[in-house]
Amino acid sequence: MSTEHKTERMPGGQTLHEYVARAISDRISSGEWAVGGILPSEHAFCRAYGVSRHTLRHALATLEQSGLILRRQGAPTRVISRQAPRRFMQSFSSPEELLRYPETTYRVHEVEEYVECDEELMPLLQSEIGSSWYHIGAVRREQGSNLIVSYSDIYMLPKFAELVHEPSHTHSVIYERIEQRFGVVIDRAEVDIYAAGASSRLARSLQVPKNTPCLVILRRYFDNQGQLFEVTISHHPESRFVYKMEYRSNRSAPK
Repeated sequence: MSTEHKTERMPGGQTLHEYVARAISDRISSGEWAVGGILPSEHAFCRAYGVSRHTLRHALATLEQSGLILRRQGAPTRVISRQAPRRFMQSFSSPEELLRYPETTYRVHEVEEYVECDEELMPLLQSEIGSSWYHIGAVRREQGSNLIVSYSDIYMLPKFAELVHEPSHTHSVIYERIEQRFGVVIDRAEVDIYAAGASSRLARSLQVPKNTPCLVILRRYFDNQGQLFEVTISHHPESRFVYKMEYRSNRSAPK
C-alpha cells in the first residue's frame, strides 16, 4: 500500500505518527537499542512501518520531546534514555509569577519575521509542520548600563503580529498585550527551566563566547480553548540573571 494513501488516524483515534512513536518507544524500552546506541536510518523505519518520511519525522520529534532520543542535523539519531524522564509540576496562581523582568529592562528586536514550522521548530512549537508563526528575536538590555540580560526567541500566532507596531512594544510583556488587546484568556502556561551552552548564533547576540553556560527558560501559553498561542525561549548568560522563588509556611505561629 502506498504511504501517501494511509489514513491519518488508526483505529481507536490514534494518529499514525503516534502509533509509530509508541512502537519505537516500546522497542527502546525493551532494550533493543542500548542507551548511546544509534537508531536505524529514516529509510529503514519508513519501510518497516510503511509510512512516509513526514510521518516518521513527526514520530521521532515526539520521541525527542519525550527525552528518549537525540537528533542532530548531519548525525545519526541516538538513544539517550530507555524511559521518559519523570516530570514534576509547580502550580502558580497567575502567569505573572512565571517570570518577571525588572521594569528597567527593555527588548531590542534583531529579528521580526513570519516563519513556518519545520522539523527543527516542531518540538519547540508543538505544532504541525507548515503552520504559520510570527517570530521575534530580541536581546533584553538594562537601561543605563545597556548590559545584555538575555536573548529571547518569541513565537506567536500571526494574527497577533501587529503588536510590534505599538509604540511601547519593546517594554511590554507580549502575552499580557495579547490578553489586553485581543481579549485572549490564558488558561494555562507551561515552564521548563534548564541549562544549555550558547550556540554560535546566540553567542553573537549575547556578546559572549560560544558554549557559555546559560539558564534557559521556555514558556508556552495556552488559551481557554487549549490552543497554544505563544512560545518564548530565553537564554540568560551565567551571572546575569537570578530566578528567585520564595515559599512561606502557612502554619500559625506558636502561641
